[in-house]
Parts: sequence; C-alpha cells; structure tokens
Amino acid sequence: MSALAIGGIVLACVFGGALFGMFLPALLPTDHLSANSKDVVKVATAMIATLAALVIGLLIASAKNSFDAKDSQFKHMAAHVILLDRVMAQYGPETREARDLLRQMVITRLHQIWPDEKDGTVEAGALGEGGGVETIQVALRGLAPQNDNQRSLQASALQISGDIAEARWLLLQEIRGSIQWPFLAVLVFWLAVIFMSFGLSAPRNTTVIIALLVSALSVAGSIFLIVQMDQPYGGLIRISSAPLHLALDELGKP
Repeated sequence: MSALAIGGIVLACVFGGALFGMFLPALLPTDHLSANSKDVVKVATAMIATLAALVIGLLIASAKNSFDAKDSQFKHMAAHVILLDRVMAQYGPETREARDLLRQMVITRLHQIWPDEKDGTVEAGALGEGGGVETIQVALRGLAPQNDNQRSLQASALQISGDIAEARWLLLQEIRGSIQWPFLAVLVFWLAVIFMSFGLSAPRNTTVIIALLVSALSVAGSIFLIVQMDQPYGGLIRISSAPLHLALDELGKP
C-alpha cells in the first residue's frame, strides 16, 4: 500500500474519531457529561497523547535513519563502481572486457531500478534480477597477473567487487522497510481516541470542525512522511539515481 493511501486512511480514522466524539454526547446519559467526568477524560487523553507523541517522534527518527541508510548504500555502491573501474584501468588493457561488463551492469541497473526517470519511480525489486557484479568477478579471476603490482590490483578489484555485491543484497533485504504495521495500527487507534475526546468537549461549529480537520491533516501528514521515508522507492521522497549516473559518466576513462 502506498504512503499516500496510508495517510488517507489515517486522516479518515482520526477526523472520523473527532466527528464521532462531537455527536457522542447526544447518545450518552447526562451524568456522563458532568465536569468530573470530563476531567477524567482529559487526564486519560493527556496520557495517551503523551505516549502517541513519543511514538511518533521515535518513528520519524527511525524512518529518517532508514532512508539515510538506504540512500547512503546507493551512494557507496556508486563510489565503489567508480573505484573498481579505476583499479581495473590501472591493471592494464587486459581488463577491458571486465570494464565493459561493469559499464553494461550500471546501465542495466539504471534501467531496471529507475525505469521511468520522469516520475522518479524506483523499482527496488529489480536489484535481485539478472546477473550483477558476479560476472565481473568471474572475468577478474580469469586474469593472469604478470607481476606483484597486477596481483595486488587484482586482489583489490575482487575485494571492491565483493563490496558492491554485498551492498546490492543488503538493499534487496531492506525493500520491505522497518515499520511494524501492528505497531502503526495501535498508534492510529490512539490518535483516533485522542481526537474523539477533542470532539467530545468541542462545540459544533464550522471553526471547530476546520481546526480539527487541520489538526487531523497534520497528524496524517506525519504518518505519511514516516511511511514514505521508510519506503523511499516512489512518491515525493525517494532515492535519487544521480550517484549511479555520475558513476556511469566516470566509467571507461583512461
């Protein structure tokens, strides 16, 4: 489910809770609406609101860290691609085939992961498709070093290619994100209860309804940002293809 759809569901639940709270007094006995009863409701709501605020803050921090980690892995992978090409260039003309394979791998990955650059959609699942750096490793192992310098460069190239392969599989394992959906569902329930308590003591007029709607939009927006950053493969906040494009421009240089 997309982050926008989840944000819409949260908005419906939270604002719906506020509207339900506004009409709930008509269904309750008069003694349930006494000042003492309202005070107890306010105290209980304050406790839930404190918990919800802490959880939202933790989720935002966790989602931001998750986004930064995935973005950093893409950048490191692009940097390792450039470094691998430089090491193979230093080895000599014998690595021309491996360098061509590396360039083709980057082009293929760009087309697989970012099939439509215009809308920025990212197909992260494409990381697991087709051959990757393994074919380059086979070509590197087939080299016949003639001196200590070439042996050292071959070992370095194999090490760097291993780092690229590791980054690829790490990204593939993190596609689903880190947010636990039952945890998020409980948070949305808390928010709906909080807004229901707001509506319980609020007068029925346009100003109050608009204020509650704006507040609900703000809360739904925070949940949208959390989900979007945890799954940065499309939408407003997404991983950029710029590092791999930069790497592609650097490949093949002498």
